Amino acid sequence: MKIAVLIKQVPDTDDVKLDPNTGTMIREGSGTIINPLDLNAIEAAVQIKRNRINPCSITVITMGPPNAQFALREALALGADQAVLLTDRKFAGADSWATAKVLAESLKKTGGYDLILAGEKATDGETGQVGPEVAAMLSIPCATYVTKIENHEENVVITRIVEDGFQRQRIHFPCLITVLSDLNRPGMPTLKGKMDSRRATLITLTAGDLDINPDELGLMGSPTRVVKVTTPQKTRKTKRYSGNGVEKGIVELAEKIKSSVLNR
Repeated sequence: MKIAVLIKQVPDTDDVKLDPNTGTMIREGSGTIINPLDLNAIEAAVQIKRNRINPCSITVITMGPPNAQFALREALALGADQAVLLTDRKFAGADSWATAKVLAESLKKTGGYDLILAGEKATDGETGQVGPEVAAMLSIPCATYVTKIENHEENVVITRIVEDGFQRQRIHFPCLITVLSDLNRPGMPTLKGKMDSRRATLITLTAGDLDINPDELGLMGSPTRVVKVTTPQKTRKTKRYSGNGVEKGIVELAEKIKSSVLNR
């Protein structure tokens, strides 16, 4: 069995800055981490490999600048077998569609995966679009919002969150699954894993290695356009009660709530 895990390196901060001209994120100068939900995807892959009788390999794939190699090496330390870095200045500024196109082509090139895992969404974009788009481009089944994976030899049984509760599905390989944090608790790398990951050779692919028209890459190949970027103004007025004034605050809050209900 061959498993691919799609991961993303995201800013380790809530203070994300955007380029006012292009509307794209400024990633330079901020610390980075593996997208938290992608850690759940990595752990799911490791658990599947651990519980399978037949041989199983895990490949992690990311698209990003050269320093995204650190996210890949962390994934290797967590239990992945090999890592693929998709890096090229032509990929810069890609929206979810252009990103999915590069990932889909890399999956075809590195090849023959039975199961593809990814986090439901990334903290820097919150779109949740890349996983389903990759599945559509590969013409394979896709399940989103997954909270449980039951591994079988010929297919996979999953439980996913839907609007009115939970849904259980059986999906045949190959397929793509995007996961939520409820799925598992991400593991920690071992000392041996860290040492091995530092020495590991990464597979690096550029735009020239993929069968994609250059016009379909990066900002040029992105149908999404950010026409204006603004910072929301904080207009809320707050009042704080402390010490002996807490009881007075409770009374005033109750009166405000009562008045609000009566005025509806």
